[in-house]
Amino acid sequence: MTTVQDQGEASDEAAIEGHGRRPPFLILALGSIGVVYGDIGTSPLYALREAVLAGMRQDGHISDALVHGVLSLIIWSLILVVTVKYVLILLNADNKGEGGTLSLMALAQRAFGRSVTWIAVLGMVGAALFYGDAIITPAISVLSAVEGLKVVTPQFEPYILPLTLAIILGLFMVQSQGTGRVAAFFGPITLVWFAALAAVGLWHIFDTPSVLIAFSPLKAVHFLANHGLIGLAVLGAVFLAVTGAEALYADLGHFGKRPIQSAWLVVVLPALVLNYLGQGALLLADPSAIDNPFFRMVPDWGLVPMVALATAATIIASQAVITGAYSLTQQAIQLGLLPRMEIRFTSESHAGQTYLPQVNWLLLAGVVILVLTFKSSGALAHAYGIAVTGTMVVTAMMAIAVMWKDWRWPLWLVLPIMLPLLALDLVFFGANSLKILEGGWMPLVLGAAIFLLMWTWREGSRLLAEKTRLSEVPLKELVASLSRRPPPSVPGTAVFLTSDSESAPTALLHSLKHYKVLHERNVIFTVKSATVPVVEAAQRLKIAQLSERFWRIEASFGFMENPNVPATLLAIPKDEMSFSMMDTSFFLSRRSVRASKYQGMPVWQDKLFIMMARNANDASRYFRLPPGRVIEVGSQVTV
Repeated sequence: MTTVQDQGEASDEAAIEGHGRRPPFLILALGSIGVVYGDIGTSPLYALREAVLAGMRQDGHISDALVHGVLSLIIWSLILVVTVKYVLILLNADNKGEGGTLSLMALAQRAFGRSVTWIAVLGMVGAALFYGDAIITPAISVLSAVEGLKVVTPQFEPYILPLTLAIILGLFMVQSQGTGRVAAFFGPITLVWFAALAAVGLWHIFDTPSVLIAFSPLKAVHFLANHGLIGLAVLGAVFLAVTGAEALYADLGHFGKRPIQSAWLVVVLPALVLNYLGQGALLLADPSAIDNPFFRMVPDWGLVPMVALATAATIIASQAVITGAYSLTQQAIQLGLLPRMEIRFTSESHAGQTYLPQVNWLLLAGVVILVLTFKSSGALAHAYGIAVTGTMVVTAMMAIAVMWKDWRWPLWLVLPIMLPLLALDLVFFGANSLKILEGGWMPLVLGAAIFLLMWTWREGSRLLAEKTRLSEVPLKELVASLSRRPPPSVPGTAVFLTSDSESAPTALLHSLKHYKVLHERNVIFTVKSATVPVVEAAQRLKIAQLSERFWRIEASFGFMENPNVPATLLAIPKDEMSFSMMDTSFFLSRRSVRASKYQGMPVWQDKLFIMMARNANDASRYFRLPPGRVIEVGSQVTV
């Protein structure tokens, strides 16, 4: 008798299964203000200052044309890049409710097929560059906030670097405790932050109302047309005002499209524009305020509270990008782009709250090195934009593919919408490329290293699977042979984990060879990664009985899930199959990989893959197998 549960497409409702009932709209909007907009909300601390300083390289002073041009570039960048591209277009490109670079890659793969290499390459490039952003954001954000102490009194300057390092160290130290309780304060604190941005900006606009002419896009066009390479350098600094826009898309699954859109249009965009206009008005009235126009806007009695509020806002911005790195890594593991890593769940009620120790400490090391190397937010600004612009270029390219193939829009409609936005991203990328020698090389080198790791793991895993398949026999042939001449039986259930459900697992073959016995019930269990974030529980399993003593189970998990094999088995209805963990043994095939210079990848890349495989998290822990019920059988494979 054969029992089969066919896997189907998970519904939109299934995408949020396990996340609980969504909170009210206003609560989600408030939460998105804290988490989604933490990064872009701290950009006023340094963005306008760096853009104006870049423009001063030509004539050495701050002219009205320079201020108006920079402000116009910032305002229209916020409108075109953030509002049009992300808020109005990309938030609609959701993968069963989830967003982000790898989620978009999964959508494109579903439309074109997983074998299309260029889609995987784009996804890996975008993900690799995101890690550069994840390292730079805490460094530049916290540094720029603490630097406000210099405005309070120059005597604080020697303490800026130690205080920054202490805050960053404390931030990473508490990650293992989970962010649930801290996240409850993110929204209100960031809402107060945006209110403060708007208030101080509005106060100074009235001092120089002529600053409002910056709303004219002609000011931006005129400035770029008359400043040559200096205009391009200014554009690279202007991009600092839109860093964090990727968070709009990446956090789509946490808050939903409408709350994120409403928060941007009602709160965040008006507050940012008012603050930038206020800084510009201050510079028009007092050019000497260029040393720190943000904090110069604040009256003396409000300086210390504003520094404290800015520090809190930058910690929140850093927290958001750190947890984003955890989420991205989890997705990359499930999609086969990175080896297994230890994933700890920090909440019993929210599956999305995770902590990855390896990622956490690597990020901390990178942030500390950056702070000690660059020592100021101004110096770090040179390294910031290129990682984010690269990710935005990748996102725009994959969005074209998804709109064409997945949404089934005609190219004559897709290209007029997306090509101008892609061209704008490429212009920003080119502008930021001017800063490669001044620090922009750092995220590029880091991104290239992470891309190499992802590509090596993907290709090595594919070659390993091919080589392993050559040494295995078809499962149905083995089952038929064992049915004709059954070996002695022992009580209990044996679960053999394998990546290929059509071939007999190596662990099963070695078990028969050495033990010469077979369990009463044998389950060939395969974990498959779906191109959706969450697979509906009712659609997770595909069960087939191959003979009296053999079953095949295929369990599909989304790229936002972590496979729990025992829980999956226990969830099977008892009228189909009944499992007792005390009577079940789990068999794993542990493969010892050796490099070969005659086949596959170059030897150095083989060795890199082998090193990654050896440092991968133990399969029994990753699949949450009971430690006392696991048997590992080894074999050697040459790649």
